[in-house]
Amino acid sequence: MPRLTVDDLKKIKEDYKAMLTLREGGSRAKVTIHMGTCGIAAGARKVMEALLDELAKNGVKDVAVTTSGCAGFCSKEPMATVEMLNQPPVKYIALTEEKMRKIFDEHVMKGQPVQEYALAMGCETSY
Repeated sequence: MPRLTVDDLKKIKEDYKAMLTLREGGSRAKVTIHMGTCGIAAGARKVMEALLDELAKNGVKDVAVTTSGCAGFCSKEPMATVEMLNQPPVKYIALTEEKMRKIFDEHVMKGQPVQEYALAMGCETSY
């Protein structure tokens, strides 16, 4: 096992700091990939990898990425929910890697929801 260098420790510190900032609410967007067994079986893991790849390629550090269980629409998996600051959440369905990359570019980066892939916009609220 290689020894850690000072530069390795600095990188770990910066990565942890960025992750902590996102958890504390310092992000402008949050993307939830629904990773129930139905979502994973339908390809949610590849959708997640495509999103993480786009974040890394573009150097984006202010977008929180998280997972959840089944969203309740197993036949519509893989699904993701994109929440932009001060905008209603948008739930996307039947995703592929290519669709997730387009959602990242248009919705996460430019703030324009991709209506052709969206199931619903807004919150599910119970009173």
